Amino acid sequence: MPLLDSKTGKIRKEYDIKDLEKAAQEMRIYNMVSLCAAKSGHSGGTLSIMDIAAALYLHIARHDPENYTWENRDRIIWSVGHKAPSLYIALGMSGYFPVEGVATLRKFGSPFQGHPHWQKLPGVEISTGSLGQGLSSAVGMALAARLDKKDYKVFAIMGDGEQQEGQIWEAVMSAGHFKLDNVIGIIDRNRLQIDGWVKDVMNVEPLEDKYKAFGWEVFVANGHDMKEIVDTFNKALKVVGKPSVIIFETIKGKGVDFMEDIAGWHGKSPSCEEMNKAIAQIGLDNPEVVDTMFDIAKKFQEDADKKIAESMPKFKENYWWNSKEIMKVQMDPTRMGFGRLLKEKGNDERVVCLGADISGSITISEFYKSNPERKNRFLSIGIAEANMTCIAAGLAKEGKLPVIGTYGVFASMRNADQLRTTVAYGDLNVMIGGAHGGVSVGPDGATHQALEEISIIASIPNMLLSVPCDSIETYRATDHLLFNETHPKYLRFAREATPVVTTMKSPFVFGKANVIRFRGEKQDFKEAFEHILASEYKNENEDISIIACGPMVPEAMRASWILKKEFNIEARVLNVHTIKPLDIESIAKSASETGVVITAEEHQVGGFGNIIAGAILQSSISNTKPVKMGQIGVKDRFGESGAPWELIKMFECSAEHIVKMAKELLNK
Repeated sequence: MPLLDSKTGKIRKEYDIKDLEKAAQEMRIYNMVSLCAAKSGHSGGTLSIMDIAAALYLHIARHDPENYTWENRDRIIWSVGHKAPSLYIALGMSGYFPVEGVATLRKFGSPFQGHPHWQKLPGVEISTGSLGQGLSSAVGMALAARLDKKDYKVFAIMGDGEQQEGQIWEAVMSAGHFKLDNVIGIIDRNRLQIDGWVKDVMNVEPLEDKYKAFGWEVFVANGHDMKEIVDTFNKALKVVGKPSVIIFETIKGKGVDFMEDIAGWHGKSPSCEEMNKAIAQIGLDNPEVVDTMFDIAKKFQEDADKKIAESMPKFKENYWWNSKEIMKVQMDPTRMGFGRLLKEKGNDERVVCLGADISGSITISEFYKSNPERKNRFLSIGIAEANMTCIAAGLAKEGKLPVIGTYGVFASMRNADQLRTTVAYGDLNVMIGGAHGGVSVGPDGATHQALEEISIIASIPNMLLSVPCDSIETYRATDHLLFNETHPKYLRFAREATPVVTTMKSPFVFGKANVIRFRGEKQDFKEAFEHILASEYKNENEDISIIACGPMVPEAMRASWILKKEFNIEARVLNVHTIKPLDIESIAKSASETGVVITAEEHQVGGFGNIIAGAILQSSISNTKPVKMGQIGVKDRFGESGAPWELIKMFECSAEHIVKMAKELLNK
């Protein structure tokens, strides 16, 4: 059924097959421009799903763009949340908002987040991003319709690689069990995922037989033949007594020859040159649309820049990274240290690395890239974090040194029970790489920004936890944890390039903090600081302690520079790279000797800070000397899309915010 006026029941706009084909091509152009303007996003899958999205939103689904909460509307769930641009453009083409506005995709403050958020944008039914969850939500909505005696349909859009998640099959089983004929599953079978061909990463076929075995009606159709798409949807709508699924055969990157069937275009956006080449292939009737969208993106970014600048504490000088001719710093992602260690020291036959489809992104694939003879010790588990964790437990039980890795939100939370019960309860020697920690993950948005894992992981018995400050310290922490610790261990690291502030000669003793002191401006930022093992440090009567972990350590160092230069305030920075076991003695000593403490974490505020506060309160100094304390971190909120350093500023995790809090505490 076409777009409706929910009040009158009249058709708002009707599309025939040719109209839908033309709309799908226009949508592909909007997609290329928005991805280019965002400088990030997912090209391949958004192109493969576009014909299906056009048919579903403009012709099949019953919905009203002027009454998006209409209770009898059909619900469309995008379990494949990374294909959000296709969803946004389909909503825009339907009339929910001017479609050109999608040019602000992934920018700070935009409703068009990297992954969909239903509270930010009309027409989005539920927030998604972590694969495998959408079909279960669709089952819940379908059950609600049955309870309320409503006749709406619930469409759930999934990927074929997503079928590797175990939760998918729990949802498939429940929909079949409840005979939910108001559920229509949609699988975009483009045959590719991040790590390569689905059949090679973790084969999910035969999907038709599997769905049939759970009591579903199954259809297979060409996802790029508009008439066949529409006809198949109409057949599925008529199924009675059981759920149905349409498996659409598609081409990843459809319509752009240099993107088609290329796994590397899964999570990549086009450059301006590539965008123009893509648009020429797709065909463009209205060339002004590109300029219009870029103008919208530029104006939106200018407004965001102004807002961000106004939010920042101001000082006499600009101390931002590499903004001066002195105090220059090299930037390198902490995740690179993880990959380099696995590359350099992976010859140990006991080491087995397990990938969860984002192997290149988190650098665990460095283990075998230059050493193909190790490929038999790299196990690709696919999009199945819980399964991966328990496989690693089995390997550890048999004497291997398994290393698993994925984004921190999945590594610590999706499989928290597996970590707790199978790994930690049995005290098995499994190493977990928790990547993409903090809001500095950037434009992917809240679903992919790990902000809770310190609290979760630190609370699990037997689990070691390290949060190194830069790529060099990450290398050293990986080395120590992998080869010198036999307990379960979790290593948290970031995605964005952050300052390198240590060297291989800097003190690094697992379980022991380091004191870092500013010694005067230098040409090289890290040369302006002295690093001393905290247990060997002699009190210099500083005014304040800044106790930090991870990439917040460089921010704490920069804060100590600002405090000295602007206010002649001496700050002792404590680098707590090991959170379990915690160096309680050094923390208590620092708090006692300065009397004022700020904790700094790129995490929900208190995850690290409350651990430090507990250590101080439990020490003998709590009975002898009062300590003023403040905490820097994300203030009980989810992240959002934006450029990494924009988010560091807006979520008050920068050195400038540390300085502001320091002044407030010292002035009390």
